[in-house]
Amino acid sequence: MRVLIGIVGGTGKMGAFFHKVFEKAGWDVMISGRATAVTSRDLASVCDVLMVSVPIRETVHVVRTLAPLLYEDQVFCDLTSIKTGPVEAMLASNAQVVGFHPMFGPTVQSLSGQAIVATPARCEQEILERILGVFRSQGATVTLSTPKEHDRIMAVVQGLTHFVTLSLAETMRRVGVRPQDTMAFMSPVYQMEMGLVGRLLSQDPSLYADILELNPHVPPVLEACEKSLASIRKIVEAQDTGAFEKVFRENSLHFGEYCETAARESDMLIAAMVKR
Repeated sequence: MRVLIGIVGGTGKMGAFFHKVFEKAGWDVMISGRATAVTSRDLASVCDVLMVSVPIRETVHVVRTLAPLLYEDQVFCDLTSIKTGPVEAMLASNAQVVGFHPMFGPTVQSLSGQAIVATPARCEQEILERILGVFRSQGATVTLSTPKEHDRIMAVVQGLTHFVTLSLAETMRRVGVRPQDTMAFMSPVYQMEMGLVGRLLSQDPSLYADILELNPHVPPVLEACEKSLASIRKIVEAQDTGAFEKVFRENSLHFGEYCETAARESDMLIAAMVKR
């Protein structure tokens, strides 16, 4: 049986990406966007699956306008980087509900090797597996989570890492050092770090603002980050090598076997960069 999926925000980059994903899987796809004749309400009235792909800041509002229109035999889902608010809003409908978070940007070529987090809240297993099967068949890895646990982990995976990356850029600007000033001094490892900074700064700032500002688990993580920076700075300024080595070893133990894995993988990246 063919499935009709409607993508609200299907004219956007991520919506367009998943349009291709579901078409490749043999599903029928309809889309709506700000400039389309078809509206999100039109999609809600005819589609088996309704997927919301709009900016984080707009997601809950859009979901709330559509929730009263859906029936029990439909599936309501979203593609937002924050899950608790959108999933709670979708649960106000009569539809089956599952949240999705693609852990990649819309510029990737395919789902091969990519990761998606799914947060099923009210969804029959057979229906859930059918949707997840689309992702897995195209090479994606799917991790199941609850909305709350997803947001807690994302406060570190996205919130902390983006905050630190932006802070690195802000610090360089404040001390008056540009990336091109450091080119002649760059090791491959430094190039990778600068590449991540440049990659972030090349993208839409509103997305990163939403990730940092709208996840309720981010503030305590940033508070812990500030305390960590202050503590390490105090050790460095005191030139307390013993304390420095103690902190270093404690964090090495906390990361455990991942340290060796990271070293091997980064060595592979360095080798590829050197060959280039």
